[in-house]
Amino acid sequence: MDVLLNDDENLVVDSAREFLTNECPPKLVRAMEADEVGCSKELWAKVAELGWQGMCLPEKVGGSNMSLVFLGLVMREVGRAIAPIPLHSTAVATLAVARDGSAAQQEKYLPDVVAGKSVWTWAFTEKDPRFIPDAVQMSAKADGDNFILDGTKLFVDNFLAADYCLVVARSTAGSKGDKGLSLFIVDAKSAGISHNVLITLAKDKQCEVVFKGVKVPKANVIGTVGEAWPIVERMLDRGTALLCAQMVGAARKDIEMAIEYAKFRTAFGQPIGAFQSVQHNCADMQMWVDGGEMLTFEALWRLDQGLPAKMEVSQAKSFCNEKCEAAVRQSQSIHGGIGFMMEFDLQLWFRRVSAWSMRLGTAFEHRARIAHLLIDFPGEVTLGRPLPAAATA
Repeated sequence: MDVLLNDDENLVVDSAREFLTNECPPKLVRAMEADEVGCSKELWAKVAELGWQGMCLPEKVGGSNMSLVFLGLVMREVGRAIAPIPLHSTAVATLAVARDGSAAQQEKYLPDVVAGKSVWTWAFTEKDPRFIPDAVQMSAKADGDNFILDGTKLFVDNFLAADYCLVVARSTAGSKGDKGLSLFIVDAKSAGISHNVLITLAKDKQCEVVFKGVKVPKANVIGTVGEAWPIVERMLDRGTALLCAQMVGAARKDIEMAIEYAKFRTAFGQPIGAFQSVQHNCADMQMWVDGGEMLTFEALWRLDQGLPAKMEVSQAKSFCNEKCEAAVRQSQSIHGGIGFMMEFDLQLWFRRVSAWSMRLGTAFEHRARIAHLLIDFPGEVTLGRPLPAAATA
């Protein structure tokens, strides 16, 4: 992997940063925190003109067929601006359709995504918050040309804005583990769907979504019925790596604000940046964010190359969960009391990094996955699976 950006990648970064600097000030972020839906339709439409929604989608549906690394660079800038747009949830869901959906599904759904006319999300988490197959208990019963979905999903991102939702459900009654799982394209406005808005640290809009007798055509199943786990796992890995890119972008903006503040805030007649303890804190923050960025883009690069990337994805997320969080906490300390005031913008970045660190797997879960990969136990390695007794003896 070449760690230095080439000319095309620099162009994407520069154009994304310039656009978001002009179009997404903190004032807009604050407004969307109070908004009923939580997403800016105007900004979403402008983003579509730049082609971000279709960056990694096939050319046959109007996309640019670019690599995940390019999308990661854009997500990094979205995180830096903490832009209130449903790009992450839409990308995670539609990349699954593009990579594993049928030609008919791609042709039916993806052109509207590229045009910015359609917002997507995905639903996996239930009462058991771990990202393992056994956590999925929502039922999907075959009924003629349809499946009937019953169950509850939690922490569904941007559901209030979504037109479609990818839903993971158990289509084989009594099945366990990764057997009997299917992935469905569900119209978010279908009869039988209700939702409750959840209060989050980031003040974004996540929902508890309840499915009662929701009909989904069999044509909306992605892949083979009952064999969706490999598709779902790839979707989760892509989503995790892209979320890390957002975290890195937001954390870097946060520490830049702290470093700049340390240059001009004076105490005892000199800038606080002249004190060694503050200097060391600034150096730590820089190393932590740089490390998270390196791990994140290594994971994205390996996903692009079709190489095994479970280890790299979990390395990136476990590291970013701890070090990006530590970086924004140090930034709060350097700012002192004003860092904790809602009137000051710094808390906007702090709250989002902290919230994202709890999504798509904790550091503990990802470390457990890494341990399995290192020890090379047979079978699929998934998030949250406990180590066998022999390994802990």
